[in-house]
Amino acid sequence: MHRQSMIMADRKSKTDIPPGTLDMLILKTLRRFGPMHGYGVAKTIQQTSDDILKVEEGSLYPALQRILLKGWATAEWVQAGPKRRNRIYSLTPEGRKQLSAEISDYRRVSAAIERVIEPA
Repeated sequence: MHRQSMIMADRKSKTDIPPGTLDMLILKTLRRFGPMHGYGVAKTIQQTSDDILKVEEGSLYPALQRILLKGWATAEWVQAGPKRRNRIYSLTPEGRKQLSAEISDYRRVSAAIERVIEPA
């Protein structure tokens, strides 16, 4: 494979979520699709992004815990079979306010980055 093609393939397969946006993506997913378990949140983000964004388990569950501790979501255990339970996360009113603030900040920063990278 040509070196340039390899570089493009590498870039296309890259699925890192930009720093500081995971909480916003989780909150938005809960807002848009309603209560769901952690794995469902991760899969929904991946599917909604056309498989570009992938939330790793090692990032997802600490972020969900942080969101719970800040009061932006609640969680409850529900039976998912005879010997299995799922923890279902739901957005709180505080989480809705936080989501609005995070989206506003994200858009402001994104616009600033666009101004910097646009050709003169």
